Order: sequence, then structure tokens, then C-alpha cells
Amino acid sequence: MKERTSCQIAHIADGQPSHRLLASGTICILSFLALLPVIMGGREELQAVIEGNGHFTKKLYNVLAQKEGNVFFSPISAHAVLAMAYQGSKGTTHEAFGKVLGFSGHLQAAEGYSDVLSHLNNVPNVQLLMANKIFVAEDASLKPTFQEITAKKFLSEVQPVNFGNNNATAKLINGWVEDKTQNKIKDLISPDSLNSATRLVLVNAIYFKGTWASKFDKSLTVTDKFYLNDVDSIDVQMMNNKGKYFFKEDEALDAKVLELPYSNPEVSLIVILPNKRNGIAQLEEKLANTDLSKITENMYKPEVVVKLPKFKMEATIQMNEVLEKVGLGVIFSQGEANFSDMLTGSEPLYVSEVIQKAFIEVNEEGTEAAAATAVVVRTRSRKFSRVLPQNLTVDHPCIFLVRSHDEEHSTSGVSNILFVGKLSNGQFFNR
Repeated sequence: MKERTSCQIAHIADGQPSHRLLASGTICILSFLALLPVIMGGREELQAVIEGNGHFTKKLYNVLAQKEGNVFFSPISAHAVLAMAYQGSKGTTHEAFGKVLGFSGHLQAAEGYSDVLSHLNNVPNVQLLMANKIFVAEDASLKPTFQEITAKKFLSEVQPVNFGNNNATAKLINGWVEDKTQNKIKDLISPDSLNSATRLVLVNAIYFKGTWASKFDKSLTVTDKFYLNDVDSIDVQMMNNKGKYFFKEDEALDAKVLELPYSNPEVSLIVILPNKRNGIAQLEEKLANTDLSKITENMYKPEVVVKLPKFKMEATIQMNEVLEKVGLGVIFSQGEANFSDMLTGSEPLYVSEVIQKAFIEVNEEGTEAAAATAVVVRTRSRKFSRVLPQNLTVDHPCIFLVRSHDEEHSTSGVSNILFVGKLSNGQFFNR
């Protein structure tokens, strides 16, 4: 069986002195983003989420891929949590959120995610849940408008807590996260990240469990080579399957693109395999100018022999620098951040830290994935080829996506990117 979870945590902090950036006024958002089967061509607000998340994915990947090694993250989990924080922002902070997330206003984001949640929580033939919750300091109050929009559009519950009792509160938050993600995301928030100056923790959790539409036969899994470059290789457990899959040779990317659907065909794994063993860097450069939400355009459905390694990846990403590089530096500025539409009173708030945890495992049964992102905010101062392929062997570094799309597969349809990863070294294989 496959499971996917993703968690986002956003902390909003006040400006009280602290030994750690996470210590004050926190907003935490946790989201399981494994399955997002939204129907394309719908409302403008829903399209804004899909297109905005696609551009946001590319921006995040371009930054994260600058470091050597594997990459794995959930763009929509980060996108969703920031969209919630967006609801409480004003001024230049509000403008920065809109530009980076791809929204013309916070209400468009709220309406779009309302549609997303509606679809996510009503998908047949899979286990799927998306839930939000806001933990607020007992001595603070949400502004009525912020509380109403997060409750009605993001379906978020609110629970007052004593952040001064940091051990108990961290345990409470982590327990909620673990419960919503079937124990795939643990210890998302550290007690050291909380203190009496913490104002909010916003959490979004998503959970998905399903299977491949066509499972890989375990008896056909064999030990094979995965080339790290032109010369060096390692032994991996290579799964084998054969069937009709959506596929294309993308000349512009100099790569093959394959779609492996899950039991609900609205969700699938996309593999982008460069034609050259050492072609991953060139592929990344080309993808920088490619809309990933449209990566499956112009595919056709031949019979394909698929060879895919079993793998497992885990990642913890400190996202402050990443978000600064994509244009959200203002939310971290004590002097410029404006979250005055979030709490009653006059406490000036800023984001002190954003963290994401992510997990994925791919095997013969399917895919299991999870991700969690934390944002901490404080108060300051107080053309393609149609040559029929015979096989696609993932035996060298590649990029993969987990995406959702319209119920009736369209070769020109756009999709919502849930998870993105790069397999580039041997740390992730089940051997």
C-alpha cells in the first residue's frame, strides 16, 4: 500500500528575546500533501492555486537543487501553510505573499484552498484526509475575520494552549500531527521552539494511502545497477513492470517522461529521466524554464517496460533562506513584516523560522510519503518524439513528481504538484 503525508508548521512569534528563532510567537501549519485530486478547468480561484503552486514548485526546486545530493520536499504543503499566514498579512508583506504564491489577493487564496480541501476530503477508493488546526496562546486572541476565514475556507480548528509549558504543548502539537499523518511525521516541533512569547502555531496535515493501478510483481524485483555518473554505480533493488503508460520523449528537455498512476488515476508519479547518465544538471537548467504543472502535455500511451528502483528518502529543510531567495524575505524582517490582521491587540509579528520535514517510500505496492513545514512568527520589539519506446530504465539520476490532475486524463491538462524529488546518490535505496 502507498501512503503519503505532508506537514506544514508556521510559527508566528513576538519580539521577546529568545535563545532560538523558533521560541516566540509561533504559527504552525502541518499538511499531508500526498493526494490532491482537484478537477481542472474549474473556478478561477482553484486554477490560481494550481498555477501558483506550479510556479512556486519551480522556484523552490531551483534553490534547493543548488546543493549537491538528493532533494525531496512538498511544494504544496509549503504553499498551503503560507497561504494561511497570508490571510493575516497586510501592506508589503501581503504583496510579497501574493507575488510569490501566485495570488491576486488573500481571498482568492482562501477560496482556492476551500475548493482544494473539498476535493481532497471526498476522493473515492483511497484513504485521504486533509486537516488544519491553529494552536493559539491562552493570553492572545485571533482577530474575528482571520479566525472566520481560516475556519470556513481552510477548515481549521482553534485550540488555546500555554506555550510557556513548552514540553506539554510540543507534545500536544506533535501528537495531533502524528495522529493525522498515521505516525509518519514525528517530533515536528521541539519544546525548545516554544516559550511564553509564542503566539500561534498553525498546523495543516494531509494523509493519503493507496496502491499502484498496476502493482509491480515482487518476484520480478532484481539487483541491478544505478549509475551515479558515467562511471560509478551502486547495486539497487530494481522493480520491473510492463504495461501501457502515458509517456513521451521530450526533445526540449532531452529526457523521457513517464506517468505511473495510482489506484485513483487522479494521482500519479511522474518520472523525468535525462537521456544521458550525467544529464541531471542540464535537465535542471532546462526545467528552470518549464512549467512543471504542464509536464505531462503531449503524452501518448504506448506499451512500456518500466524498471524503477525501490527507494526511501527523508529530508528536513530549514526554509528561511530558501523563501528569502524566492522573494519572501519581508516576512522574516522584524522591522518590515506586517501580520496585523492575525491577532487582536498591537503586537507586531514576524516569521522567525520555516521548517519542512518530508518522507517518501516507493516500493512494489505503491508510494508512502509525508512532509511537514513549520513557519515561526514573532512579535518584534516586543516539440516531442512519437517513436514507440520499448523500455524506460531508471538507472541514473532523475527527477520525480507526485501530482494530481483532472479525473479524465488529458494530454494537455495541467496538474497540481504535491511532492518533488531528485534521486542523485545511493542514500535512498532499499538494498
